Order: sequence, then C-alpha cells, then structure tokens
Amino acid sequence: MELNHRLYGLFQDKAAQVNVEILNLGLSYTCVTTSDGGMGVAFTWLDNGKMCCQALDGMRYEGRPADELLQTILDPHPLKRSMGLALINALNHAQALELPEDTDNGQLFDLLGVGPGSRVAMVGYFGPMMKAFEDRGAVLEVIDYNKNIGNPQEFYAKLGSWAEVLFLTSTSILNQSTEEILDRAPNAVRTVMLGPSTPMASNAFAHLPVDLLAGTVPVDQDKVLQAVRNGAGTRMIQKFSRKVHAELGPDR
Repeated sequence: MELNHRLYGLFQDKAAQVNVEILNLGLSYTCVTTSDGGMGVAFTWLDNGKMCCQALDGMRYEGRPADELLQTILDPHPLKRSMGLALINALNHAQALELPEDTDNGQLFDLLGVGPGSRVAMVGYFGPMMKAFEDRGAVLEVIDYNKNIGNPQEFYAKLGSWAEVLFLTSTSILNQSTEEILDRAPNAVRTVMLGPSTPMASNAFAHLPVDLLAGTVPVDQDKVLQAVRNGAGTRMIQKFSRKVHAELGPDR
C-alpha cells in the first residue's frame, strides 16, 4: 500500500542515524525505543489472535541500526508491520511531543464539527469515546472486525451515502486497509485517523482525504514499557502518555 511506502520513505534517513534499543512485543501493544531517546507504540496485530510461530524466527533488532527494523513496515506479515509502525512512532517522538495536547478529545470533536445529530461512521470501536458522542448527541454507525461489531455491507453503504464524519482506527495501516476504506468515503466526509498507533506525520497522508490525526505520545517511558510488557491496553498506556492531534491542510 502507498501509505506504508510513504511512511518508509519519510523515516528512512532518520532510521539510518539511530539504533534500536528496546523492541517489546506485548499482547496488546508493541513498543520500540531508540538510541536518541525516542519511544513509540503500535497495536500488536496477532492475526485474529493467532501468531505464526515462524514470523520472527532468527530476527534480531535490538542494538542494531533502526533502518533494519524500519523495513518491516513493508513486510507481508502484519505482526512485523506492528514493529515497523512502533519504530516510526519512536523516530517521530520528539516532533509529536510538540503537537497540541487534547486530553479529553474535546478539540478533536470541535474540529470535526461533531454535535447534535452529527452522523458519524467509526471503523474500530473506541469505547472510551462513547460517552462523548452521547453527550454531543451524535448518531453512530460502528464496525469492528476484531470485536465482531457491525455489518460490513450496511456500514459501507452508510459510509458512502450517510456519514458526515469518519473515525478511522490507525490499526488499518497494519492490515493495509486504510486506502480501501477511504476510497469508500465521499470527499465531503471529515476524516480522522486515530489511536495509539497513529503516526503523527502529516506528509505521509498527503495522498489521502484525511483531515486530522489523533495519536498518543509516550511520556513516562518506564511506565509505558511496563504496561506493554504486562499486556495492558489503550487506557493504561494513555495514562503515561500525551494525547495529541494535528490538522492536515492542503500544504501538508
């Protein structure tokens, strides 16, 4: 997919200048730290809960140049792409820390114009956001394959003719469905890529109709590493991180 190749190209030079220090594959998230102090996380894609025992045999990345690990963002195996995306977020760590913080998603909702009667399509169920949608009076249509939520045919019909706003999980980068999903959305639909996996790199999305990025930047590295090792989910990781957002304009 073009997005994965764009991410690779954007971070190829930076990856050649640093080493991987820690690569931690947790049950929920993968975490990478780099020799320049960077840290990034991404969802651990286990192929519907089943990890191929051959996927990582013989692979060693810690203590080696990060450009070796960066190549996994292009790998056919989604678990390896999880590693590559976590590295990309680590390489982009310092830049992402400078973005505006949005602790309760209030700015995100305002920028997308989510209010009473807003018709929202959501790919990937984000439980912590449900009350915010309810409080704002938005109407939701949700699909999440991993949680067996939603009917694909009905969802994509509504995305094409009904939705005003699209919340798209950045785990779609891992199963390489981002472009396919966005192809189904009319240009008028306001779109945000979100979740801890989100690479906060606007240039990577220049070819796509994405209006906003909303991601998670680790702050307390020890606590985030511990959470990943212990198989913790999004809420725990975000306790030790900053939630940030970036608007994508025409000059991105």
